[in-house]
Amino acid sequence: MDPTEAALLGAALGAAAGAGAVLALRGAGKSPPARPAAPAPQLPDGVTAVLSALRSGSLVLDTAEAVVWASSTAYSWGLVREGRLADEEIVRAVRAVRSDVEVASFDLEPRRRRRGGARFLFTVQVAPLTNDLVVVLAEDRSEVARLDDVRRDFVANVSHELKTPVGALSLLAEAVEGASDDPEAVLRFAGRMQHEAARLSSMVNELIELSRLQNDDTAAHSSVVPIDDVIADGCDFVRTAVAAKGIDLRATGEHGLTVYGVREQLVSALRNLLDNAVNYSPERTRVVVAAHALDDRVEISVADQGIGISEADQSRVFERFYRVDPARSRATGGTGLGLAIVKHVCANHGGDVVVWSDEKSGSTFTLRLPAAHVDPAEPAEDPPSVAGPKAKVAQ
Repeated sequence: MDPTEAALLGAALGAAAGAGAVLALRGAGKSPPARPAAPAPQLPDGVTAVLSALRSGSLVLDTAEAVVWASSTAYSWGLVREGRLADEEIVRAVRAVRSDVEVASFDLEPRRRRRGGARFLFTVQVAPLTNDLVVVLAEDRSEVARLDDVRRDFVANVSHELKTPVGALSLLAEAVEGASDDPEAVLRFAGRMQHEAARLSSMVNELIELSRLQNDDTAAHSSVVPIDDVIADGCDFVRTAVAAKGIDLRATGEHGLTVYGVREQLVSALRNLLDNAVNYSPERTRVVVAAHALDDRVEISVADQGIGISEADQSRVFERFYRVDPARSRATGGTGLGLAIVKHVCANHGGDVVVWSDEKSGSTFTLRLPAAHVDPAEPAEDPPSVAGPKAKVAQ
């Protein structure tokens, strides 16, 4: 190698050495490269399709208790929040299942409430899916629990309500026996017995009617019902009471309107509204029945100038046996079932009932029913109520 080539080779080696030194200095402060993250557990084939088909809220968790997959129902029920389980009781069940490799099943009532304040109640099952995954299934039992509560309350209320007239009849019978030598007292007690017997009979009949409404397939017996006939029959029912109190009963609105339904049920609903309007109105006031078509619905309203209903009571007047004024209801023979019957009739016909009331100017109850040219099975949009801005809808 000649001197010139040796010089060039030495310069190249020196440059390479310098560059290596610079790179070594730059990398001296860096940490070693991170290890690749462990792959996320994979769901077995077909599991997602099966869980998606279930009505339960379902989710799958990995070993870090992170949610690998969750159904939309689980999210809507608030079981998952930010990729983690939202309920500590389910978390504890998952840990127990991982330890014991057994299926856990329990009832859960979370703190979170439904819209409107109704409670959630779930039956939760936790089971191992694979070595790394755990599946959680939550079945909504809220409606079943609510119906059980309603049944218990209904039985308790019926027992209590029946005791009153039955007890009164028993006492009055003893009074008649003890006053056998006093014809005036016997007549007075006999009149009271007739009143209590009529009240008891009315209550039993309305209980039977309410039970039939809850089990009746209205769609199977529906026909086109003229609203003019329903209003005429309802008004005829209260003619005697209207005349006795000097009430001005008027029927107004549009004629020729029709709905699909059972005429007897619709007349019963309107009759109960008119009966309430007359019973809770002072003498020589006015009760107005009006029918109007609004979009795809027919609205039948009953307005009175009576004592009105407070804001607090408006949301409860459709409950069975609920009375705004118990003393007045006893005096008028009310059972507390009339408005519950109205609500069920409307529900059976694909409609609802609305109440607006002011304690100074009276009340307006409005039946909203699908018009005859609309399929009652199809939900119609809620039109604005004619009853006013404070209208309460029976749920």
